[in-house]
Amino acid sequence: MSDKLIRATAHSGDVRITVAITTEMVNEATKIHGCTPTAAAALGRMLTAGSIMGSMMKSEKDKLTLKIDGGGEAKGVVVTASSDASVKGFIGNPRVELPTNEKGKLDVGGAIGKDGSLIVIRDMGLKEPYVGHSPIYTGEIGDDLAYYYTVSEQIPTAVGVGVLVDVDHSIKASGGLIIQMMPGAPEGLADIITFRLEENPPITKLISEGKTVEDILNLYFDDMDLKLYDTVVPQYLCDCKREKVEKALISLGKQELESIHKDGKTESIQCQFCGRKYDFTPEDLLEIINNL
Repeated sequence: MSDKLIRATAHSGDVRITVAITTEMVNEATKIHGCTPTAAAALGRMLTAGSIMGSMMKSEKDKLTLKIDGGGEAKGVVVTASSDASVKGFIGNPRVELPTNEKGKLDVGGAIGKDGSLIVIRDMGLKEPYVGHSPIYTGEIGDDLAYYYTVSEQIPTAVGVGVLVDVDHSIKASGGLIIQMMPGAPEGLADIITFRLEENPPITKLISEGKTVEDILNLYFDDMDLKLYDTVVPQYLCDCKREKVEKALISLGKQELESIHKDGKTESIQCQFCGRKYDFTPEDLLEIINNL
C-alpha cells in the first residue's frame, strides 16, 4: 500500500488529527542505514513522527528537528522534517539489537534509554529557532512525544507511532497518528477518543491488514463530523550536496585544512543521512585553502 498522510478535524474543529502510512518511506530509510529490527523500529517511529509533525507546520520554509537520546545502546536518533512531510534521519547505532521486552515486542524503549531528553527544534525563519525539550518518559517515542506536547506546549495530545518489521528485516507496516484537543473542546471528548484508541488494534496492525488512512480515520471519528483536508505523500529525502559538504570543510578553518592537505590523501566524507560519499582530492583541498 502506498504511503499517504492526511490532515483532518473532527467534532466541529475541536479535534485536530494527522494520520500517516509510512511503510515505503521507513523501508527505504532502514535499508540505507542497514538497521537491525530494533534500530529500524526506533528510527522508523522517529521518522514517522517527524513527517507528521513537519506536515503540521505553517510555512513551506519551516524546518523541524527531533532528537532523542536516553543513553541507551541506540546512541540517539535525529530526524529533520519539512512542511511537505519529507524527512531524513539517522540512528547513532543502526546495529543495536536487544531481546524483546516483556510484551514480546521490539525493545525500542530499552534501546533509546530513559536518562536524557527529547528535543524539538522548530526553525521558522526567525532570528532564533524555537527549542523545546522534555525528559524522556518511556523511550518508546510515541509516549515521549505525547508527554512533550503536554508539558512543553500545554496541548493535550495523543501520539501513536509504530513499525512492524518482517522476518527478512524489511518493513511490513509503518505509520502513526497525532490527535490534539483544541482549546474549548468539551470535557469528556478526549476520554471518548482515548477509549476508541485503546479498544481498536494498533495502527500498524490496521495497516498490515490493508486499511487505508481514510479507513483508520473513519474507524476513530466516523460519527464526529470528520472533515479531511490536506493529503501529501511522506518521503525520505536527503538534500545533501557537494557545496554543503564544502562549507562544512571550510568551517574547520585554514589551519586544520592545511594539516589535512599535508597528508596528501583524498578526503572522503559520507553524509550521515543518506550514505552518499563526497571525495575531496589534495588538489580540491588546496583550492579551498587558497580561496580562504
